[in-house]
Amino acid sequence: MTGYIRANTVEEAVAALAAGARPIAGGTDLVVGARQGKQSLPDALVGIHRIPGLGAITETDAGIDLGTLVSHAAIVSHPAIRERYTALADASVLVGSHATRAQGTLGGNVMHASPAMDTGAPLLCLGGTATFATPSGDRTTDLVDLWTGPGETTAGPDELLVAVHLPASAQATGSAYVRLQYRRHMEIAVVGAAAAVILDGGAVTRAAIAITALAPVIRRVESAEQALTGTSGGAPAVEAAAQAAADAARPIDDVRASATYRRAMAAVVTRRAVQAAIARARGEEIPIPATESTQGSWR
Repeated sequence: MTGYIRANTVEEAVAALAAGARPIAGGTDLVVGARQGKQSLPDALVGIHRIPGLGAITETDAGIDLGTLVSHAAIVSHPAIRERYTALADASVLVGSHATRAQGTLGGNVMHASPAMDTGAPLLCLGGTATFATPSGDRTTDLVDLWTGPGETTAGPDELLVAVHLPASAQATGSAYVRLQYRRHMEIAVVGAAAAVILDGGAVTRAAIAITALAPVIRRVESAEQALTGTSGGAPAVEAAAQAAADAARPIDDVRASATYRRAMAAVVTRRAVQAAIARARGEEIPIPATESTQGSWR
């Protein structure tokens, strides 16, 4: 198969993928990468931007479903996401420029599988799962099992991501995403961290912490979560969680930062993310994005 076709249904898109095409919607990763010489455009593309329903955000008793075509701008403006899945709003408002957020899709971000993508850590901490349409029917997988390396996933070439599901949030839940950035717009995370906590009687009964741009894949840090769970969320516990995240980091040297600097900053951004998540769980106002709202806590 060569050239470009526009799919009108999920079935048409999956058939095109099975014939060798690659999906395209916003094109903010694929086209930009080709222009910069990082990768060539595929011989065959299937446009999925006109398929009905894939751009919907749907609330149910079980949580919230985000269609693969949902834009970052739509995520940032959605009241339920801002209130109950705040870390994802923190991340989405930082993606690229206004134009990128208007055109770029959550599905494209997820399937690009960059270890520096902003939405990945929040999605992991919030318990995200991905649903794929395949030639043999739908299948669902945890996002933690989807990403296997930079630009690599467990999805087959004939599988189309159709939705990301986030489970319903409990009472007294708070989440936040914080990244180190050199500038606000058109930047990707030098280092990032997300945290989600549930409080009960002032104690942290559940904690999820994930780090960005600090390993070949975005990953949760169990040792950091254990350091926080069962505590009051005070400074010693937060510091222990931050240090555990730094110890778990496996950063690289590149043009944007050294591995040594990234590892040091891992503790800083994790500390800030955890502090913001706990504050939100307690009902305190931490404006979106937490990265800018908590700058005073850098240390």
